[in-house]
Amino acid sequence: MKKFLYWLLAIVITLALCIYQRMTGPTYPKQVAVELNGEIFKVKLPRSGVRHDEAVKLKAVPQETKAQLHYRCYPTSDEYTTTDFSMNEGELQAALPVQPVGGKLQYYITVGGKDYLANEPVVIRFRNDVPAGILIPHILLMFAAMLFAVYTLMLAVTNKRYSKWLKITVATLFVGGFIFGPLVQHAAFGPWWTGFPFGTDLTDNKTLLSFLVFAVALATLKWKYNKWVTCLAVLFMIAIFSIPHSAYGSEYDYNTNQLSTEK
Repeated sequence: MKKFLYWLLAIVITLALCIYQRMTGPTYPKQVAVELNGEIFKVKLPRSGVRHDEAVKLKAVPQETKAQLHYRCYPTSDEYTTTDFSMNEGELQAALPVQPVGGKLQYYITVGGKDYLANEPVVIRFRNDVPAGILIPHILLMFAAMLFAVYTLMLAVTNKRYSKWLKITVATLFVGGFIFGPLVQHAAFGPWWTGFPFGTDLTDNKTLLSFLVFAVALATLKWKYNKWVTCLAVLFMIAIFSIPHSAYGSEYDYNTNQLSTEK
């Protein structure tokens, strides 16, 4: 019964961490409330695009509404290009032109004559499509590593045998982060690794740091204070994985026309 409760609590904590990381990350759609004639319409603006023109949709906004999309390359001081929203598939849409891999656009919208996010434009980054056969195992393994880590923590703090699950956590983190992680990075942007020492990608760097801390816990497994080292490793993992996903990653430099892995 205790193990069931441990697993249940571990699942709840892991899901909460994953949802928090996803919703605070730079690829999660930006939500803005558009007001028209006293009525509020919720609009989601994309912040991640695959290698094709990305449609910005004003769902539920009345069809007769006049709206414009303003965009420019990021980070540049170019003048904004403006395009009108038009009806497409039963809703108002305007397209952001596809950019090179890692290329970014910043944009804002005008709806009913009122600007939205003009002072804090949305930034969207373009990437290649990642095959499901690579992306799904990566996500599942990273999710599993967090789940096993939290379960290991519960066993450790309640003085249960945890060494087996510590080893499983380290193995899962290694396969998910250092085998499938580079495969996803390569498929999406080209480089295999954009963390230390080659770049500033927070996703790669926090995976590396977390693995190193767990490696210390594994290496000191027979030490009498290993329980506390393991607990610190899990807490460090939880803290570092709370950092928004995909921040400071690969970015196309419009001055050099090359992909950069450093912020």
